[in-house]
Amino acid sequence: MTKEVVIDCFPESVENYRRGYAIVAVDIIRATTTAITGVALGRRCYPTPTLEAAVPLAAKLTNPLLVGELGGSMPYGFDMNNSPVELEMRSDIHRPMLLLSTTGTKLICGALISQAMYVACLRNYRSTAAYIVAHHPRVAVLGAGSRGEFREEDQLGCAWIAEILIENGYEPQDPRTISITEQWSGVSVEVIAEGASAEYLRNSGQKADLDYILTHVNDLDEVYRFEQGQIVRHAEELSLR
Repeated sequence: MTKEVVIDCFPESVENYRRGYAIVAVDIIRATTTAITGVALGRRCYPTPTLEAAVPLAAKLTNPLLVGELGGSMPYGFDMNNSPVELEMRSDIHRPMLLLSTTGTKLICGALISQAMYVACLRNYRSTAAYIVAHHPRVAVLGAGSRGEFREEDQLGCAWIAEILIENGYEPQDPRTISITEQWSGVSVEVIAEGASAEYLRNSGQKADLDYILTHVNDLDEVYRFEQGQIVRHAEELSLR
């Protein structure tokens, strides 16, 4: 069976990969990084696609921690911004996290119930790719995007995952996938500090999150999947040998 990988962007693109694809959602700055950081600490994480959907979800959870941003700003009534640093500093691990972001959580929540949806950031991109190689022949690696742009950090994250798949026998599905993979091959992670998302974090006093992302690369040998409304640590995990 031919193995294929495609790189694409934006929550709306999920519709193009409904049949036969596993999806990997990537939102480096910051939704998937925040989600994975929370779950790695032992906190339950429930992403929500919109603020309207967040209200009934919050009502179902017991004392939820409301985490998120819309357009870069924390929504009214939320407890904290979409920040892996702030999340890691909290001690209330027992509180389930409701996570909302402009595009990242919308992307995660966009898969069909029957579809495999993985959540990846720089912290676990290698372990995610290794698991995909062993279990899924057709894969769409999707960046969340921001303000209509396929941001540098998401291109890099998607490319690094796709590159591992290609090294393990996957065929790039289109010229764009080849181009993005080649563009970011061997590039230092520091390059994302020059992008628009990184500039926003610096200008808004949230540089600590940028520093966290740049210094937490492949430090989690774990796989995370969106299942039944929750991001969970997947039971079966592999390390690339």
